[in-house]
Amino acid sequence: MQDITLILLGAGSASRFKLAPKKQWLWSGDRPIWLKVADDFQSLYSFKDTIIVSSKDDIHSMSNFADYRFVEGGDSRQNSLKNALQEVTTPFVLVSDIARCCLDPEMIMRIIETKKNRRCVVPTLNVVDTLYFEGHPINRESAKIIQTPQLSCTQTLKEALSTHHAFSDESSAIAAVGGEICFVEGSAKAHKLTTIDDLTKLPCLERPIDKTLVGFGIDIHPFESGKPMMLCGIEIDAPFGFKAHSDGDVAIHAVIDALLGAAGLGDIGEFYPDTSSEYRGVDSSLLLKDTVTRLHHLGYSLGNVDLTIIAQTPKLLSYKKDMRFNLAKLLNLAPHLVNIKATTAEKLGWIGRKEGVAVEAVATLNYYDWTQQ
Repeated sequence: MQDITLILLGAGSASRFKLAPKKQWLWSGDRPIWLKVADDFQSLYSFKDTIIVSSKDDIHSMSNFADYRFVEGGDSRQNSLKNALQEVTTPFVLVSDIARCCLDPEMIMRIIETKKNRRCVVPTLNVVDTLYFEGHPINRESAKIIQTPQLSCTQTLKEALSTHHAFSDESSAIAAVGGEICFVEGSAKAHKLTTIDDLTKLPCLERPIDKTLVGFGIDIHPFESGKPMMLCGIEIDAPFGFKAHSDGDVAIHAVIDALLGAAGLGDIGEFYPDTSSEYRGVDSSLLLKDTVTRLHHLGYSLGNVDLTIIAQTPKLLSYKKDMRFNLAKLLNLAPHLVNIKATTAEKLGWIGRKEGVAVEAVATLNYYDWTQQ
């Protein structure tokens, strides 16, 4: 009987992690950690549904990886969980943190097998060190270290969280309304990834695979009189610019599409739509910087960029070096990893008639190798 929904919480900002990628976006082999955790849970038990709670910034990116259900998180773990619970229809829910990324199958099955007539089942570890509280020693035999995943009666958990009080986990919320907590043996394998030092304590994580990802981008814009012309973030001396919702930097737009393509994230319009007033007249350099930051957060490292500008006019030879160095700065790459070529259309077609410019770009990405930290 499929009577359990799995909720995986991964909407946090990972502020204590101190690496460019968010911890849920470190890559283990050929999968980001959040996907590895979800897949590993699925291999252990037939859940009726799997809900992954993500931040607003990441939810679109996650949805390109797998056919799980994704829910936008809140401003706290508790509010993220409440958002996910609105989607749960099963009598039981198993909640875990994506940061607890090494699963112990035996522990998880102990939790699930104990669910009958229980309001909340929680894995715990015994305390082995001496404990002091407010300057006084306390009995460590009566103390427990609480872990996740935790299994709860869905209705009881919903009722327990329908309050303004803040709780650090499901068990404390249910205990606060008088619900009985059932403790089962936890596992030292279920260590939580919080800081960089924790990476050495998680043997289930693999080094990211050594693979180069390639993306292609193309963009085209017609000319518009009386508007500054921007290419690679450099102003070009010309009596016209580009007709566009933004500043129309056709070269940067092609590079953004190439980068997003390499990461399998769609295209520029999905992140910076030309229907949004937010991006009306925007400096495309800002969009490129935002794209680079996004890719770093998702666990990618930039490799190189190569682009070809196809323009009958204006002449670009004298601008190529400035464009290369400025684009390299925006991408945080060495200049030799950014190549810019310019060619004409030999007076053929709409480009040859001097009606606009097209740019084609190729970009490469690699998975961020966290094992070198």
